[in-house]
Amino acid sequence: MKLRRRQPLRRQSINRLIPNILTLLALCAGLTAMRFALEQHYQMAVIAIVVAAVLDGLDGRIARLIGATSKFGAELDSLSDFVCFGVAPAVMLYLWVMHGGGRFGWAVVLLYAVCTALRLARFNTALDDTARPAWSFNYFTGVPAPAGAGLAILPMIASFEIGPGWLDHPWLIDAWTIVVSGLMVSRIPTFAFKRLRVPHWMVLPVLLAVGIMAAGMAAEPWITLMGIGVAYIVSLPLAWRATARARRQPPAEPKPAEPPAPLVSISGGRGEPR
Repeated sequence: MKLRRRQPLRRQSINRLIPNILTLLALCAGLTAMRFALEQHYQMAVIAIVVAAVLDGLDGRIARLIGATSKFGAELDSLSDFVCFGVAPAVMLYLWVMHGGGRFGWAVVLLYAVCTALRLARFNTALDDTARPAWSFNYFTGVPAPAGAGLAILPMIASFEIGPGWLDHPWLIDAWTIVVSGLMVSRIPTFAFKRLRVPHWMVLPVLLAVGIMAAGMAAEPWITLMGIGVAYIVSLPLAWRATARARRQPPAEPKPAEPPAPLVSISGGRGEPR
């Protein structure tokens, strides 16, 4: 019986590991958010979730940019998203006010975490569907997990600015979390900003908007995050309208193939195609 020689692992460039490193950093940020929530430092927990969302938005883009996409990276990203945007917000909300709702509050946070897992599973299976129309790749089906986490903790963010009151009532947060959970597993279309193309005349306004948002995060982070959350909610009916318009448009007919041009020889005469 011959023993197989173990194949040595190929050396990987550090640049190709950057996307996975960012994913692991996002995972650490999500776990740190739960630690801050256990210590009742909810503002720091929200900041950790924001950091995880930023890192989650960067890892996939960088992987596609440098050609380092892999099945391993996709699976690691899904596991990180479930922890950061499914488990961590659920723990934060329960420790914040939803424990006051008793067993029903715990059932709601379980529902939220389960809906996040289902949302991620549906997204992963949709990646293999190549029969979709071209316009559908500009939209997600349902609210994605990072946006769902942001919407779920939006009342908590608002309470930092407004103060305690009706925003931190357990039954209100329960109802809001149920609505967000339903949006994640719904069939409503939402904008996929990852595939957004910026026209050349919009480059400067977009950069200016990013600068204003960064200044707002530094000066008034809670008001800025509330504004981003409200803007995303407003975008939901706009995405529905855009997809309805795209469905009504007839599919583009393929252009007839043009006959190949004859080859020209170096000497200047016509040559036959080879």
